Amino acid sequence: MPSAPALILCAALSYLLGSIPFGLVLTRLAGYGDIRRIGSGNIGATNVLRTGSKKLAALTLLLDAGKGAAAVLIAGAVAPPLALVAAIAAFVGHLFPVWLKFNGGKGVATAGGVLLAVAWPVGLATLATWIAVAAATRYSSAAALTAAVLAPAFAFLWTDPPRVALTFAVALLVILRHRTNIGRLLRGEESRINLKKAA
Repeated sequence: MPSAPALILCAALSYLLGSIPFGLVLTRLAGYGDIRRIGSGNIGATNVLRTGSKKLAALTLLLDAGKGAAAVLIAGAVAPPLALVAAIAAFVGHLFPVWLKFNGGKGVATAGGVLLAVAWPVGLATLATWIAVAAATRYSSAAALTAAVLAPAFAFLWTDPPRVALTFAVALLVILRHRTNIGRLLRGEESRINLKKAA
């Protein structure tokens, strides 16, 4: 088992990596201004898509997922037990980044990257669920919520108890971050994914 200083250092560095707000950085560099003033105000890929740029949204998605996966893989290479510490720390970093006064994204892409790195069958099944529901409904939030509900079941089937616990924690946080979306879905007011207006 890694020492307490190693655990703390791993958590801190993973948190900082996870807290990089790629959606905000990319949209500013591309000249779109502050993404928090567009659409839902979220810093994730779905809101970046509302700028009209598919490429920028895809890059945000890849980078948000990549930072979660990178944190897990780097920590796991140093010491396997650190991987789960890095996973939750990077995910929390995305949700509550110090740079944005602890008001970050909803964590869907970063959760996907973390799960792919921690237990790839769980990550793939969760990703497939998101894609299927998003394609059927064109609601990103409905896809995220469905994937979050099913992810712990996938983990229970295909991995060990520590990873099941991690998956449950990540899924619960994703659901909690979508509280307002749940209300809009129930009222029929949620915005759909619109690829036609994006270039």
